[in-house]
Amino acid sequence: MSKQDGRGRQVSAEPVDDPAATIMHLDLDAFFASVELLERPELRGLPVIVGGRGGRSVVTAATYEARKYGVNSAMPMSIALRRCPKAVVLEPHFERYRHFSSVVMGLCGDVTPLVEQLSIDEAFLDVAGARKLLGAPWEIGTALRNRVYSQTGLTCSIGVATTKFIAKLASGLAKPDGLLVVPGDATLEFLHPLPISALWGVGAKTAEQLERLGLRTVGDVANTPLSSLTKALGAAAGQKLFDLSWARDPRNVSTEREEKSVGHEVTFEYDVTDSAVLRRELLRMSDQVGVRLRRAGLMGRTVVLKLRYGDFTTITRSRKLDEPTDLGRRIYEEVIDVYAGVERSDARIRLVGVRMEQLVPAAGATVGLWDPDEGWRDAEDAIDAVSDRFGRGLVRPASLVSPPRLSSLTAIPHKTPADQ
Repeated sequence: MSKQDGRGRQVSAEPVDDPAATIMHLDLDAFFASVELLERPELRGLPVIVGGRGGRSVVTAATYEARKYGVNSAMPMSIALRRCPKAVVLEPHFERYRHFSSVVMGLCGDVTPLVEQLSIDEAFLDVAGARKLLGAPWEIGTALRNRVYSQTGLTCSIGVATTKFIAKLASGLAKPDGLLVVPGDATLEFLHPLPISALWGVGAKTAEQLERLGLRTVGDVANTPLSSLTKALGAAAGQKLFDLSWARDPRNVSTEREEKSVGHEVTFEYDVTDSAVLRRELLRMSDQVGVRLRRAGLMGRTVVLKLRYGDFTTITRSRKLDEPTDLGRRIYEEVIDVYAGVERSDARIRLVGVRMEQLVPAAGATVGLWDPDEGWRDAEDAIDAVSDRFGRGLVRPASLVSPPRLSSLTAIPHKTPADQ
């Protein structure tokens, strides 16, 4: 979710055409919140926050009305409600989000086969091949926005430019519910007045370094000697920002997506010191990770444990497996062994997570001649079959059948293409 609140919005109200501007970036407006409002239309126009209600919950999404109070995603819910005490808080429904994402991405695919989905709510399109049939990108973008709204009730913003970088900037400035086309010959005029934070890779730390050099806008960066940038930021970062400041972005729209990791993490309602509770959560999350791997046709070679303590100190520990796996039980056994290496009797745990990395296609993965997990594999395959027919949760490991010992948990699944 972007942090824009709609102020400073720019749109192309009249048709604009440039044969070179064929890269389109579509971004659904306040996506999670907008999906929730489909079920609660009476809340339109009000500040609405999506997220858990627990004291340690975080904001999943917020409407533009809430954003004007300084509410943003990943912000602790307690802070969000202090900033916007009259906000309405709605619980998230991730299955709904995946459904609507699938519908919108299908509409994008009707325009062009060159669709690169970035996340659950945004994608790049290369519409160069659609010009003869569907018209100029302004016309294509207008028609696509209308189709998204008519078939889902959701609004989206679209940016059109000669490169992915500029197209994404344009869609952000067009929010909410807008279309902005940046012709090639107007690119630098559009780009250079923007703040340095508009450059990809410029976070708070990099912005501070640039500001020490007296740089406030993208144009300032563009007119700074490359040697000064590389001296301050390093060769790679300096070169990257210099190129972006001149709108140099050679990347094409790619339809290939590579899974990086599959994981789950949970933030506890209060700090946990009971090792049994932590082990139970590790089992639950390991089972979920295994299910997602099997659904995506993937296996992982590296298991990663994440722990965040009560003082917000965060550690991650990983272990590479001899053979890749998609079994929740194997993941659990490995992550428990990793946990044993860092377990402390006096530790107060705020968050715990399990993740699988170094993913490979399950079809091409090699498993040893003797499979020590054969019994567990049969059991988990049987659970998958029952779940596919009757719904997940009907059959689960026995140790997960009893009610959890914590009254409230805030689950935060990773945004990976397997979720989308």
